Amino acid sequence: MTVDAALRVRTTDDVAAAVKDAAQHRAPLRIVGRGHWLDAGPPALAAAPLALDALSGVVAYTPGDLTLTARAGTTLAEIAAVTAEHGQWLALDPFGADDGTIGATVATASSGPLAHAFGTPRDAVLGLEVVTGDGTIIRTGGRVVKNVAGFDLTRLFTGSWGTLGVITEVTVRLRAKPEGDESWAIAVDDDDALVAVCRAARTAPVAPLAFEAVDAALASRLGLGGRTTVVVRLAAAAASLRAQRDALRTLGDAAAAPTTVWETLRTVEPPAATTLRLSQLPDRTAHTWHAAANPADTMRHATPSRGIVRVITAPGAEHAAASIGHAAAAARCTVIPERLPALLWPSVATRSPTEKLAARVHAAFDPWDILNPGLSMLPASRDV
Repeated sequence: MTVDAALRVRTTDDVAAAVKDAAQHRAPLRIVGRGHWLDAGPPALAAAPLALDALSGVVAYTPGDLTLTARAGTTLAEIAAVTAEHGQWLALDPFGADDGTIGATVATASSGPLAHAFGTPRDAVLGLEVVTGDGTIIRTGGRVVKNVAGFDLTRLFTGSWGTLGVITEVTVRLRAKPEGDESWAIAVDDDDALVAVCRAARTAPVAPLAFEAVDAALASRLGLGGRTTVVVRLAAAAASLRAQRDALRTLGDAAAAPTTVWETLRTVEPPAATTLRLSQLPDRTAHTWHAAANPADTMRHATPSRGIVRVITAPGAEHAAASIGHAAAAARCTVIPERLPALLWPSVATRSPTEKLAARVHAAFDPWDILNPGLSMLPASRDV
């Protein structure tokens, strides 16, 4: 399925009309942004593609309030360009390139290394405009940082993978860009040394924007040498940056890393790669890291503060990923296949204990199951 072959909509009313027609004829729709991650998440059933890439553009931007509203098809690169003029940025860096859309980022709750400091899309999204499965247009949240308390539909739709409604507009919280921004790498000799550095960092006087552990194979791909490495991103005013840099050097032999290392990390996996996300509580990250011990043709990296380890398997080595998934599940890790051939999905995916609740919620918003049929709401969420 390609975006070019899809029904392309340009306004929210177009989306509502398309969904109403699909509901009337019980004809399922596959919601598509730029079409980069259609192989992510659980296998989707056959459905007519509905493309949102033409539903783009910034609707409102208030630099003084640090808020921005954009249509779902707006790319992350467009948002970055608009906000940079005012010394601001959207602190979301999901895996993949910046030509991905804000709608897809929110729908899949995708996040990257910056989640260490800024959290996930659920922490950045203030409000949404959504078309539900019967064609109703609803708004959740608002366009201000402070909002009315109550049942949080914004968080419900974020990470629902388009199974509850088609996200057509997103309002996000922005951040002021820091004065200085630099990256450092600390190479270690083995996993025990890696664990020691990560533990020491918890009490060190540093406040990194990102803190990732990468194995030797991935470090090599990132141009950091062939050893297991901790990669740290520091950003602050000059005096604070100096103090944090000095504190970081007490953790190990820190060497300057290119600022492009984070973009490379986000885009390192090839299009046909198989990717698993394993998680436990943050204080069990070392256990998860060992459970994901990788054979040849795989790479792994971890965000210790979130207890997440991602395993990237080279194209053609899917069964190695399945083997890792089984071993991790046996070690009581939550296993979520981010990208996995449909044939292997049932043998690797971890069932959610709240599936029955999710099914009832789904029935309330998409009673005829026409939006992204086959995608599971909670087990597939990348925001764990």
